Amino acid sequence: MKKSGFVALIGRPNVGKSTILNQLIGQKISIVSDKPQTTRHRILGISTDQDSQIIFVDTPGIHRPGYRLNDRMMDTVYDALRGVDLVVQVVDVSQRHGKGEEFVTDLVRTAPKPNLLVLNKTDLVNKGRILPLMELYSQQLDYREIIPLSAIAKDNLELLREKIIENLPEGQFLYPPEYITDQTERFIVGEIIREKILHHTRQELPYSTAVLVEELDESEREKGFVYIVASVIVEKGSQKKIVIGRAGQMIKRVGTEARLDLETFLQVRRIYLDLNVKVVAGWRDREHLLDELGVSLGNYTKSW
Repeated sequence: MKKSGFVALIGRPNVGKSTILNQLIGQKISIVSDKPQTTRHRILGISTDQDSQIIFVDTPGIHRPGYRLNDRMMDTVYDALRGVDLVVQVVDVSQRHGKGEEFVTDLVRTAPKPNLLVLNKTDLVNKGRILPLMELYSQQLDYREIIPLSAIAKDNLELLREKIIENLPEGQFLYPPEYITDQTERFIVGEIIREKILHHTRQELPYSTAVLVEELDESEREKGFVYIVASVIVEKGSQKKIVIGRAGQMIKRVGTEARLDLETFLQVRRIYLDLNVKVVAGWRDREHLLDELGVSLGNYTKSW
């Protein structure tokens, strides 16, 4: 009998959820950065083999909301917990255990779903630290499995896959076997561009930066060419200067790196990328713009 089900990856910001997703899918569908709030959307990643289909739901890092953007991000987390068959809580073992992790654990506890715990980034710590953490978390919640893992080093990734499949319900596949995500090309294009901005800009800028793909012209795709127009949205003129950089060097670097990834993703010979930087004061509270950016609308309520 085949197995199929939805699996939520939840945890604090930057614990490695998106890296785990990309590794298990075998392709980048969720952007990766060491900056907070990198993931803002619910992203489905679909892994199918002969007898099982895992539908991963990568969620934004759990944090305290401060804008409508953050409200929507947190609502995405709650929606994921309502609608999945299994919850995978991801912890960064290189960070000190504190109230943030306790809040995530409490959230998992209150969700009536089977759960696994992943202790990620084991490559960054002394191995002697792992067992005490496993004991600590096992006292807090009766997880079905606790799996030490390094997503970067691919250590125990296949064990995680096996344990996920063990805990999935029996059922037919919900997506065609060739599907790897439900996200549109336009969405992933915008996320790839935003990843490059996060990589090159200062710590405070990522919170107030978004990318809106305004045009994706594929009329010449059969010839190997795609034309993209995208706007980098910031809140202040000073942030616009950072993104553009001295003599336009920053935006040029972002565009060059984004084009390389986009050519691989879209499987074309050449991407023509027109990047603009726009100042939109208070965009994180503008409902219509959040709609355009595809950030889920919700009321930030929790009910099972």
